[in-house]
Amino acid sequence: MSNMSQSLSSSSPFSSFKPSSHPPHESKQPQQTQIFREYIGAKFKNVKFSDVPINPNVEFHFILSFAIDYDTSSSPTNRKFNVFWDSDNLSPSQVSSIKNQHSNVRVALSLGGDTVNSVYAYFKPSSMDSWVSNAVSSLTSIIQQYNLDGIDINYEHFSADPDTFSECIGRLITTLKNNGVISFASIAPFDDDQVQSHYLALWKSYGDLIDYVNFQFYGYDQGTTVSQFINYFKTQSSNYNGGKVLASFISDGSRGLSPENGFFTACDRLKSEQQLHGIFVWSADDSKEIGFRYEEQSQNLLATPH
Repeated sequence: MSNMSQSLSSSSPFSSFKPSSHPPHESKQPQQTQIFREYIGAKFKNVKFSDVPINPNVEFHFILSFAIDYDTSSSPTNRKFNVFWDSDNLSPSQVSSIKNQHSNVRVALSLGGDTVNSVYAYFKPSSMDSWVSNAVSSLTSIIQQYNLDGIDINYEHFSADPDTFSECIGRLITTLKNNGVISFASIAPFDDDQVQSHYLALWKSYGDLIDYVNFQFYGYDQGTTVSQFINYFKTQSSNYNGGKVLASFISDGSRGLSPENGFFTACDRLKSEQQLHGIFVWSADDSKEIGFRYEEQSQNLLATPH
């Protein structure tokens, strides 16, 4: 199992897309709630939920990475999803344990990702109806088995047009929410023409069902400056108009604006403008090697009144 692409093509800030005409969302949480989210389990580095520091004054989401509609031979299954995260260390009993220990913790699963067994994981439905039916069935089973709270949409490769993606994913989220299977949903786009065209189509039609936008700001070039980061953030907040766009960094500092080069300065500035809805990190697997110091710093920043 491979991680999300660290060699994302970085294009210029998205000027070609018009902001969504979707009406602004009503806040799903009290205004003061700060969200911290972290992807976990894709790299099989034996990281456990209990390794990660959890500040009681934020809403903390672990995002299991990934559930993928492929089988163990790396073949598509028409959306019968299987677990491809480190389930030995991140098992149903460990989900229950961390949630019992911390009342502010929720756990989600992420769909898709970059690759499965070094092969690109494509969004590739044979038909919309069968995709939605199989996805709802297989994901409901996994979510209930693991006692999960939400899903994250993280497809990065597509063998279907944006409208098909929008309808399949939109109907999936709608059904899971209406059935009471999940309480929140997020999307994880990055600044790439094909990726953005698919996620913006989904946003335009189903944005009111999407609670968080985990925009991969670490998809931009390494060496991104604070002012560039803030411009990127405001551009994407305009694209995903009315959404809770979260700031983000990659633990190994390989791309985007790293914590060492001003990420927290940028977050402080956004917070002072009341634009910081939360922070997410890719990923706990890499953060383990550096003692999760940036996770602590992120949560402290979010939990401190400005």
